[in-house]
Amino acid sequence: MSKPTADPAALELGVDRSSPVPLYYQLSQQLEAAIEKGRLTPGSLLGNEIELAARLGLSRPTVRQAIQSLVDKGLMVRRRGVGTQVVHSQVRRPLELSSLYDDLEAAGQRPTTRVLRNTVEPAPAATAAALGVPEGTEVHLVERLRSAHGEPMTLLRNHLPAGLVDLSTDRLEATGLYRMLRAAGVTLHSARQTVGARLATAEEAAQLAEPEGAPLLTMERTTYDDTGRAVEFGSHIYRASRYAFDFQLLVR
Repeated sequence: MSKPTADPAALELGVDRSSPVPLYYQLSQQLEAAIEKGRLTPGSLLGNEIELAARLGLSRPTVRQAIQSLVDKGLMVRRRGVGTQVVHSQVRRPLELSSLYDDLEAAGQRPTTRVLRNTVEPAPAATAAALGVPEGTEVHLVERLRSAHGEPMTLLRNHLPAGLVDLSTDRLEATGLYRMLRAAGVTLHSARQTVGARLATAEEAAQLAEPEGAPLLTMERTTYDDTGRAVEFGSHIYRASRYAFDFQLLVR
């Protein structure tokens, strides 16, 4: 089955020659936006560079540089005998109280989940402090590998108070954790979150299809319901090559 070829005319591409922004960068940004908004879907072919250059009135090296910048970002790949193919868009997740599953689904990323661990264990010190329970209290531990378009994106590790919600493996693999909490009558109200970065261990690299020592984004989040009770403590790692956090900053 042949891959669909993108129609450059349908993408409404164009460059502003009076702008100080380099022409290749203008084009690469427009192509990246088309990928993120689903106008260029994973697996589709970009088409002939010569035709694209002629249509936009650009030189072929300019078009090649624009495409190469997206290849370097992992959004496209050059395949011999096939052409330039869209791989996927990088997930850009807003820093707000939302579910990764919902964010991926809203971005058209087709999320899937594989449960790695689903058990009850005594709360270690950091988890107990986050959930506001005595150390050693039994809490539910869930570890999951979340993928998009069949490609691993993140390892999710969540602790929840035991008995808060039915955490069956089948349900965890079919939907998002926050949807399960809401369905159980838990009203998610606020969260405290810390974002960081580190290098992947050998085990993490194997699970995320990255080389050992690859950069990872990290996030720790404690989520509270509308009564102020801590209902979830998450410790997650994300592939930096496929994932980014978006910030909106306000001037005070």
